[in-house]
Amino acid sequence: MMSINIGISTEDRAKIVEGLSRLLADSYTLYLMTHNFHWNVTGPQFNSLHNMFMEQYTEQWNALDIIAERIRALGFPAPGSYKQFMQLTSIEEVSDVPKATEMIKLLVNAHETVARTARGMFDLVDQANDQPTADILTQRLDIHEKTAWMLRSLLEE
Repeated sequence: MMSINIGISTEDRAKIVEGLSRLLADSYTLYLMTHNFHWNVTGPQFNSLHNMFMEQYTEQWNALDIIAERIRALGFPAPGSYKQFMQLTSIEEVSDVPKATEMIKLLVNAHETVARTARGMFDLVDQANDQPTADILTQRLDIHEKTAWMLRSLLEE
């Protein structure tokens, strides 16, 4: 295999990939949670939540590819198994079927967790002069913070 010479050291690329792997695991766990809630939501808000969750998990699904492909562009394999994701994620798995309001709260917390994971990478990414990763992080932060706000708004009386 040809060596990679993109202006970021192997050591820095490896550290960035560690962070991106955690971001991918958090994002996948959030995707799965959102899809699960789309399938299983009930109650008076069923239609609006069912549709909202579908929009959210579709956006999240597309983001997974962007994150994984950045890991590959940096020269490392992307994690891709449930076992790897469970080891890397900061989001706790939901094993039961919560009520709609609890689903919303769990999703707010999960979106905020993904945002913290992304935000925690900026110092390293900036030091390594890795603008493409910084761009992905900025886009993900924008979406997760906005989605958390929208979900929190549903909890207001």
